[in-house]
Amino acid sequence: MLYQNRFGHFNFSKALLLGGICTAILTGCNQSAQDTGATDAAATTGDAATEMKTVAITAIVEHPALDDVRKGVIDELNEAGFKDGENLTVNFQSAQGNTATAGQIAKQFVADDSDVIVAIGTPSAQSVAAATSSIPLVFSAVTDPVAAKLVTKLDGSGTNVTGGSDALPYEPQIELMRQIIPSLKNVGYVYSPGEVNSTTILKNLKEKLTPLGINVVEAPAQRSTDIAMAARSLEGKVDMIYTSTDNNVVSAYESLYQVAKESKIPLIASDTSSVERGAIAALGVDYYNLGRETGKIVVRILNGEKAGAIPVYTPQMLDLYVSPKHGKEQGITLTQAVIDKAKEVVE
Repeated sequence: MLYQNRFGHFNFSKALLLGGICTAILTGCNQSAQDTGATDAAATTGDAATEMKTVAITAIVEHPALDDVRKGVIDELNEAGFKDGENLTVNFQSAQGNTATAGQIAKQFVADDSDVIVAIGTPSAQSVAAATSSIPLVFSAVTDPVAAKLVTKLDGSGTNVTGGSDALPYEPQIELMRQIIPSLKNVGYVYSPGEVNSTTILKNLKEKLTPLGINVVEAPAQRSTDIAMAARSLEGKVDMIYTSTDNNVVSAYESLYQVAKESKIPLIASDTSSVERGAIAALGVDYYNLGRETGKIVVRILNGEKAGAIPVYTPQMLDLYVSPKHGKEQGITLTQAVIDKAKEVVE
């Protein structure tokens, strides 16, 4: 703006100087606005390379199946561009089979304000669900998320919860049992009465096997240290022992195997990793692949999707693992027909 000096004349040199200053200021303001807009645009795209995220992972216990889930989740995150130590912080804690510890871990993860919490196993998922209704919770290796009261439906909960289930159809399991022991009359079931997954499977097994004239003999074990004793209670009462993905049972599988070998009671499982640890056969999901699918859900949430809008993932393919060696140890010779169907033969 031009102005008058004390002699009443306009001072053009000063006016030009002021005009230059104003132009510079306006140019700087415009550039700053452009920079801010660019920054906002970059943030809006959710660029994995520039934005640090935190994923907290907890498992009720560590054993091969649940460890494979965790590895699958992390590998999927890495492949999607979320790399631990670069643009991602991964915090893992195991509850070591203790539900009280699972609750403490859940509260700590919520206090840390993680971007996503991944809970592997039903007890851990229930603990996190009780601790937060806002932080996205992605569960995995949960057999019946509805019965566990994690979601009310599988096609999108509308809450902060979704995940991956390891639910299995019962008919193929029963067919395998009868192929291995055609005269099957009594099935022993070692399980944790405090784990919803296990009690649900027990109920369904009875509903499916009773009409076939096959009896289910229960052997509850409150803790992993009770597994061997529970198995011994089945001696002379059953033709085989069937084990599910019960976390206490799987974590103590070696002790179950010793009883089966000594008592000549064949072990058939629904967790394929149990074959290496003593089962003669297992028909189940690939837990590493389940982890990868769970990881895909986590990536979608990190990229801006709402957990409650994502359906629960359930595997459609089952893998058969067998061990003729463990079969002989437990008094069973696996037929070639069963061996030929196996994805993997463990010696």
